[in-house]
Amino acid sequence: MLVPRGALVIEGAYVATLDPARREFVGHVVVSGNKIVAVGPGSSGLSEGAQVIDGSGCLVTPGFVNTHQHLYQWVTRGLAVDATLFEWLRTLYPVWSRITEESVYVAAKGALAQLALTGCTTAADHHYVFPRGGGDLLAAEITAAAEVGLRFHPTRGSMDRGQKDGGLPPDSVVEDRDEILAATSAAIDRWHDPSPGSMLQLAVAPCSPFSVSGELMRESAVLARRKGVRLHTHLAETTDETAWCLETHGCTPLEYAASLGWTGSDVWFAHGIHFDDAEIKQLGATGTGVAHCPSSNARLGAGIARTADLRAAGAPVGLGVDGAASNEAGSLVEEVRNALLLARARNGPQSLTVRDTLEMATLGGAQLLGRLDEIGSLEPGKLADLAVWNLNTLQHAGIPDPIAALVLSTPPPLDLLLVNGRPVVEHNTLVTLNHQSLAREVAKTQATLL
Repeated sequence: MLVPRGALVIEGAYVATLDPARREFVGHVVVSGNKIVAVGPGSSGLSEGAQVIDGSGCLVTPGFVNTHQHLYQWVTRGLAVDATLFEWLRTLYPVWSRITEESVYVAAKGALAQLALTGCTTAADHHYVFPRGGGDLLAAEITAAAEVGLRFHPTRGSMDRGQKDGGLPPDSVVEDRDEILAATSAAIDRWHDPSPGSMLQLAVAPCSPFSVSGELMRESAVLARRKGVRLHTHLAETTDETAWCLETHGCTPLEYAASLGWTGSDVWFAHGIHFDDAEIKQLGATGTGVAHCPSSNARLGAGIARTADLRAAGAPVGLGVDGAASNEAGSLVEEVRNALLLARARNGPQSLTVRDTLEMATLGGAQLLGRLDEIGSLEPGKLADLAVWNLNTLQHAGIPDPIAALVLSTPPPLDLLLVNGRPVVEHNTLVTLNHQSLAREVAKTQATLL
């Protein structure tokens, strides 16, 4: 094998490829530049001119893909801790109405750093709060993502139904529909990079049926498809939402969304808890995806999504940590474990396997974001986004199945996280930013905001 000098070789690790054959073996992964160039059992036989990492006792997985997050919430954690969703929103919206470009920048760095430390290489964010005079909030989080070093899929969110229109958000954080559509179109033109290996891609994301008008939902779908980007929103998160849709629109949230053009392989919904059998079948038939956020759903008492049924129907399912104000941990590896445990609590031990949940964190997320041909598995030609988990610990030693050790035990140390072939985490430490100074920035920003 001809490998350029300076290639990185991981040797002797247990490799979970997530390739079409779902191969697993003790072997090697070879990275050159931003691409994986070789994956296989046994030794690569390479040493001269290469950086060789001893992966003995480690597990190599594809980098995790976070499909739903609200980065700005990292500086509003620990509030309304015993509230329902609507109570929680009424408490938090007045605080969020004061966010600025600086606070969003600090919050995004904190949330993205935590995602990196928990195995995430690609992160989608849903930003929908744009207070008047707050500055360029989308640019703030894009800058933060570049500094942390993650592949980033921000979505330009929006709300046009404030309290005066019967919505939940304060009127100070809602925007005019034409203003939203113009700003969204401009953001796509400015930031979206559809080229191979892109580190930055945008999507269009009105917030939710109860904070967005039907006209904005419909026109947003038209805009996204004209621009060739994807669509994202919250849907079917709580029984309150279902009751509101039935009372206001005479239909369920999914029926409402579908009537506005919001189904298809370019659409993914956050949460998707309260779908009935027919709706799950419809999601599978249309290829509409769901970002499953188990920790946030449990924290707010919203319910348990039917992930096994969704997957069986053919609907793509990925994982999301959701906003840090409803999931203070912000840990993607913990979502893998919680997705498994909650599915089994609902439907028994055969409902999901440990490998099913690993697949949701990798391939499932890649599918939701339209990046299956580039990320989500360890295969030659794919982007070098991968995690090396150290299982040489008291908590993991003696568990014979490395996948079970990762999913069922406590989160293992992260020896290495590569994004686009570049180290972001080494020896369980973020190498792109100073962790201690970032923590001080976060605490100061939260104190000021509150």
